[in-house]
Amino acid sequence: MGFHPVEPPAGSGAAVDFTEVQQTEQFRELRKRHRSFVFPMAVFFLLWYFAYVLLADYAHDFMATPVVGNINIGIILGLLQFVSTFVITMWYVSYANRRLDPIAAELRHELEEAAPEAFIDPAGGTK
Repeated sequence: MGFHPVEPPAGSGAAVDFTEVQQTEQFRELRKRHRSFVFPMAVFFLLWYFAYVLLADYAHDFMATPVVGNINIGIILGLLQFVSTFVITMWYVSYANRRLDPIAAELRHELEEAAPEAFIDPAGGTK
């Protein structure tokens, strides 16, 4: 989450127990939503990537099949690797903005209200 516990100022007694925060229903939901997107997408992309690599290595004739002029299936699938990377990134950003950021912002707000001293950067400002 990016929160790092710091020693509270002397006498303040304020500190954030991040282990306790991890046990809250809000945090569990945040972690569940994050994992439900990231893990399947990582599996999908790795399968797609390794399929491309294996085709390039073992299916030379297939990958060399001309589509239009000098453009063959290998070039198209290679370019689709880049396209899919950007599509997945945009999809994740959209997903995070809609499904993750509101919960994360609410958690952060609650933690900052409970122990504002824990989020003050020694160099000045807030973390």
